[in-house]
Amino acid sequence: MGSLKQLSVLKGENTGRKNEEVFVHKIFSQVAANNLNHTAIVYEDEFGKDRSLTYSQLEARTNQLSRVLAKRCRRSSSLDALVAISMQPTDRLPTLLLATLKAGMAYLPLDPGFPAPRVKHILNEAEPLLVVAEDGADMTIYEGTPVVTYETLLEEASKESTEPMNLDTCSDLAIVLYTSGSTGVPKGVRLLHETLMNRLRWQWRVLPYSSTEERCVFKTALTFVDSVPEIWGPLLQGRSIVVVPKHVTKDPQRFIQLLEKHKIERLVLVPSLLRTLLMYLEMQDKELLQSLKLWVCSGETLTISLAEQFLARFRSGEHVLANFYGSTEVMGDVTYHLINHPQQLKGLDKVPIGKPLDNTVVYLVDKEMQLVPQGEVGELVCAGKNLAAGYVKGRDPHRFLDNPHAVDPEYSRIYRTGDYARIVKGIMIYEGRTDAQIKIRGHRVDLAEVERAVVASPAVDKAVVLCFKPGELSQALISFVTAKDNIHISGLQIESYLHTILPPYMIPQVIVIDSIPLLVNGKTDRQTLLMQYELMSNKEEIAVDCNYENVPLSLLPAAQVLFPTVASVVGRSARAAVTIDANFYELGGNSLNSIYTVTRLRDQGYQIGITDFISAKNMGDILQRMNVDSDSDTDGSANGEQYVFEELNNSHKEDVVEMITDSFYSKADLEKWLMPDITREDYSDLMHKLWDPLVEKGLSFIVKSTSGEALSVALNFDARDEPEVTINSKLTVIFEFLEYLEGPIREGQLPKGKGQILHCFMMGTNSSLTSAENIALMREMEEHVLRVARQKGFAGIFTTNTSPLTQQLGTDIYNYEVLHDYQVNKYIAPDGSMPFGNAPDSQRAICCWKSV
Repeated sequence: MGSLKQLSVLKGENTGRKNEEVFVHKIFSQVAANNLNHTAIVYEDEFGKDRSLTYSQLEARTNQLSRVLAKRCRRSSSLDALVAISMQPTDRLPTLLLATLKAGMAYLPLDPGFPAPRVKHILNEAEPLLVVAEDGADMTIYEGTPVVTYETLLEEASKESTEPMNLDTCSDLAIVLYTSGSTGVPKGVRLLHETLMNRLRWQWRVLPYSSTEERCVFKTALTFVDSVPEIWGPLLQGRSIVVVPKHVTKDPQRFIQLLEKHKIERLVLVPSLLRTLLMYLEMQDKELLQSLKLWVCSGETLTISLAEQFLARFRSGEHVLANFYGSTEVMGDVTYHLINHPQQLKGLDKVPIGKPLDNTVVYLVDKEMQLVPQGEVGELVCAGKNLAAGYVKGRDPHRFLDNPHAVDPEYSRIYRTGDYARIVKGIMIYEGRTDAQIKIRGHRVDLAEVERAVVASPAVDKAVVLCFKPGELSQALISFVTAKDNIHISGLQIESYLHTILPPYMIPQVIVIDSIPLLVNGKTDRQTLLMQYELMSNKEEIAVDCNYENVPLSLLPAAQVLFPTVASVVGRSARAAVTIDANFYELGGNSLNSIYTVTRLRDQGYQIGITDFISAKNMGDILQRMNVDSDSDTDGSANGEQYVFEELNNSHKEDVVEMITDSFYSKADLEKWLMPDITREDYSDLMHKLWDPLVEKGLSFIVKSTSGEALSVALNFDARDEPEVTINSKLTVIFEFLEYLEGPIREGQLPKGKGQILHCFMMGTNSSLTSAENIALMREMEEHVLRVARQKGFAGIFTTNTSPLTQQLGTDIYNYEVLHDYQVNKYIAPDGSMPFGNAPDSQRAICCWKSV
């Protein structure tokens, strides 16, 4: 007689908890009352100075802010009461989230980097009552929704009571998170307080904080569901959260230093970041991150090889690698699997996704929603307290359904994940997708949404978006397109367009072809396209050009190692030749293969620090920092050059005029569109008119070598004390354009009064310098401008960058805040002309501010 096969159902622990508090902000207030003097939030600013708030301070401040938010937001019973928040990660961000919940509303994260069309869709659909944005942000993208800055809220809050508000009702809704949609349009997931707390209470029970675990990190983007347990898990247990800026997370060296400094014991990360950190750790002589006992992987497939690499690094058995499975619709996670010994991987070809969390059930079903026997593959559906309350405006109702297998009312609804899985010996194994969704750096991306964006490009006729080797190290998002009749366009031009409508992680590599191959049934032959991409990639990996033009003879031996190494590492996605001016990331590099590149260089006898490599502006900059036969992993300048800084005086005039003229005449990004109407004499005339005020104000300086040669100059004014000069040349167009951009920002967004804004308006270098030397001097001047601003008591530095590379240096390395990003070919001069009309759409002018 045959045995009856067990059906594919797994049920998590039923913990009851019917009378426990579910509102996050109420639980926080209880915790705060018992931890008044304990640190709640820590944030290290760009100058290395810690800013912190105790639980007592956080409780008082959020009580004040919640009153202000409640006054500003007129709630409607027919809509979710939402506050949209578009802010960078600092100590202010979790403060505002808590204040929103205390005001009885839910928060809706908007990444400050989201393109305007995506923001507009979210605001139109979710209809938040208010947007809170960064001071200096472009408020026009929030048109139609009331907008306020955190600074304004804080100023208003200073007049409010620090006592908690007495709310008649609190919204059951806590958070709305937008994800990629299968219809090509992002959709908002509604997460309730009760749902959030079920996820956290499971975590506290199964993976409790240790007695020594005082601090935890909040490093995940707020728009990503993993940020929720990072923020609220520690705060609702009386621990501290360390807010990690984006640029630190991208730099393994600095990130690991932060983890060590704060003795972090747990970390949530996508497998690609785990691979990056493990690769960096392999390069170190000393043992690092021994205190980091719990490593939680989620958001992407965790491979057996990566798990084995982790266990080989941490052999004691004290370090646990957790594989979490889930999506935003199930509060991030619905199953989990823990590993701490290689024996647990024996005989497996995949790392399991494990068993369900508390108060949840997972089923595997066929197309008719009938349970499949254990061991067979079925679609994974979930029920229980981790389920979201559907989508905003009831989108995609077919994803949330009545549960045909429910007995308990608490499991009456199910969510169809769209994932395949099977159950083997009571453990869930992931088996792929039922649709066209993939994970990129933890973000769910539906290929339909990307394809819709590509087809929207004015030059594109047809498009197919594919994922090459999903879940693997070599994963790539690609799009094959055909152009409309008589239009000649490159893949790079289409990618530039896509940057205006999609987040960066959703931008595919675009390949223009003559026709899309079809199967006999008329459908797209996707396998042929993937094979074509693999063949192209293999050829490109060999054929990436290394151009040594303009490399100084002294640096040529190092370049002959660096350039081929970079070409071989990024060859699959390389967009251009490797030259002295090429930027690693623009060539196709990323944080993972930057580590690999540094490792390859070390194998060939060249040392360079990870931070040095990541922050380098181009190959020339990397060459300057590379050392031969050095065991150190420092971030100092490789060439050891010493510089002398002198405040501008009359003895410098001839050198300064020459450097400014050489730097700007025919080379500057704006001036080149006005040629031949600008002459060298125009710059000389400008400098003679500005000279006396420049010397008199004492804010500008020149940089010399130790032998006394003039190398570079930085010209600065107090933005509210600049001289009036009459210009009788076409340079007037440049200054009118800059005033058009800067004037409204200076008057409306920056500190008032003299002595507050240091305007860094011109930098020039000696024409005899190499590209690498030129970059080194720009970095030195940037650091000295900061010193001048501090010494003179300015509130910050204001500047406008028109070069893509100086823009990258300013935002990625020196952490300038972008106040305005403008497409220069749209500018209409006072006389009605468009002086930069021939500039490509990709040419931008970026106004930036850096607080001192």
